[in-house]
Amino acid sequence: MIRFNQFSLARGTKPLFEQTSFTLNPGEKAGLVGANGAGKSTLFSVLRGELHADAGDFSLPPSWQIAHVAQETPAADRSALDYTLDGDAALRAIEARIAAASAAHDGAAEADAHTAFADADGYTAPARAQALLLGLGFTLEQTRASVSSFSGGWRMRLNLAQALMCRSDLLLLDEPTNHLDLDAIVWLEDWLHRYSGTLIVISHDREFLDSVCNVTLHLENQQIRRYGGNYSQFEILRAQQLALQQSAYEKQQKTVEHLQSFIDRFKAKATKARQAQSRMKALEKMELIAPAHVASPFTFEFRTPDAAPNPMLVMDGVRCGYRADDGGETPIVEHVTLSIQNGQRIGLLGANGQGKSTLIKTLAGTLDALGGHLHQGKGLRIGYFAQHQLETLRIDDSPLQHLARLAPDTREQELRDFLGGFNFSGEMATAAIAPFSGGEKARLALALIIWQKPNLLLLDEPTNHLDLETRHALTMALAQFDGTLILVSHDRHLLRATTDQFMLVAKHRLQPFDGDLDDYRDWLLQHAAGQRAALKAGDAAAAGGDGNGAAGLSGDGAVNRKEQRRQEAETRQKLAHLKKPLQTRITKIEREMDALNAEKATLDTFVADPASYSVELKSKLTDALRRQADVAAQLETLEAQWLEAHEELEQIG
Repeated sequence: MIRFNQFSLARGTKPLFEQTSFTLNPGEKAGLVGANGAGKSTLFSVLRGELHADAGDFSLPPSWQIAHVAQETPAADRSALDYTLDGDAALRAIEARIAAASAAHDGAAEADAHTAFADADGYTAPARAQALLLGLGFTLEQTRASVSSFSGGWRMRLNLAQALMCRSDLLLLDEPTNHLDLDAIVWLEDWLHRYSGTLIVISHDREFLDSVCNVTLHLENQQIRRYGGNYSQFEILRAQQLALQQSAYEKQQKTVEHLQSFIDRFKAKATKARQAQSRMKALEKMELIAPAHVASPFTFEFRTPDAAPNPMLVMDGVRCGYRADDGGETPIVEHVTLSIQNGQRIGLLGANGQGKSTLIKTLAGTLDALGGHLHQGKGLRIGYFAQHQLETLRIDDSPLQHLARLAPDTREQELRDFLGGFNFSGEMATAAIAPFSGGEKARLALALIIWQKPNLLLLDEPTNHLDLETRHALTMALAQFDGTLILVSHDRHLLRATTDQFMLVAKHRLQPFDGDLDDYRDWLLQHAAGQRAALKAGDAAAAGGDGNGAAGLSGDGAVNRKEQRRQEAETRQKLAHLKKPLQTRITKIEREMDALNAEKATLDTFVADPASYSVELKSKLTDALRRQADVAAQLETLEAQWLEAHEELEQIG
């Protein structure tokens, strides 16, 4: 058991914990949440024994092995697989015993060490390490590459794999999803569900916390308070507490209004499809937890675009990729034919490296297409956000100077008021941004985009570096955005709440994904299960003495999985081909029904008005009554056709 008793700790002159107490039982999985600077990373340092209490005490079982993700990765020449195996320190110690006994020609000691190696599952360790790397997105070839050949983000994945390889009783994870794509996050969740030790995780990914954690530790006002349940349950409990306070209730009204307008926007479409129904569930939950965000530092909204071209943008046989200085081409996504309509909200799915960012750059015009045609609608104004854009901010300039360059003729007070909505107020608006955190710079980049009133938003991982409160504000703003949205994100809560259709970027192609995020998760887990089964076959081969931990990943198994994936893709394409005319028909019927309902409302108002029964309006009233009956009959026919089309669609699905 982990126990903190009247624990106090200060860093310099800043008190982080003041006489706080809580316990965590063996096997519990806790999400550690709180504002940036509240002391989450400091608490990890305490748990690792790097910091000690100023007053009170803390204890955990002395025999516990603690695993955490290292922040630095040596640029070693050893392979990624060997580096991951280093995480199992006990196994490495047994290997050292074997080597020492062999060098000393001590047969008895060597035999004992080999027995210990077998008891520690040493013969299956390479396959287990390989499974970790494959799950985190590495290819088989990359598992054999040297650590020094990987970039910073991939080295962080290596550190995560090494921590997971450790035989730990307590696992500490600090923002483990920051360098992962959605595929790897789903795999990590599945792995953590099977982890038998105690887990404490810091994360700004609410769906990850909801999936993995059964306890929430909240840091606020120098206290650590324990809540039973995942993050969403914590929000509800905290909301109930805050709602009891009248001042908190008054602050929350604006958030509730945002939520209600968000819900009203899609409520009429909630019966259209499973994705809309899934979104409604998310919105209903958001309405419940609104009071938990009464203390949010800010909310913001997108400005109304000046134009709404339709289509926004058309790609005809476009090849997306990179052109080298010598004229050579590296295509990433090919044969892209896509018409982006006004009001569409598209989420792009696919593993890292498949081409999502390349496609977004091509749409944004920051990367020239290698071939094909790309046509922009008249009046198109693109708002493009990507992480590398933070590097284009001028670190010696203030937020006010950045905005003034975009609007040189606008009064300074108006610019200050706008920046204040993004929590850049007072001296912060005129201070150089050099010391700003990644989250503050991302917030400024978003503010600059919003000022320009885009009608097409292209967002590539906009929530990296953002805390939970800022993510909440962004979700609310995007929900009410009047334009068109294309979003790449590993934040599933953001994807669910702001998009209503998905497209998959895989195998150099862009294609519709027929399903929601739960379907995508199931599909990824099936793929991961296939990999684990193959690796188990490799384990058996290794135990049999061939020493090849990757045996199960080649030969007939790989061929069968490849054929299975090909057949699944063909099935999805056939279903999409069958569904498309029905979906087009449903859209047409709904458009006609919307027009008739609007006319019906006008007629009903006229007929219900006593003034319409005057002698002067007798002829008009007669026409209105006749038309009212015609409209009702047409609506009845269209509703029957709509239901019939939906039944056909469900049968196909």
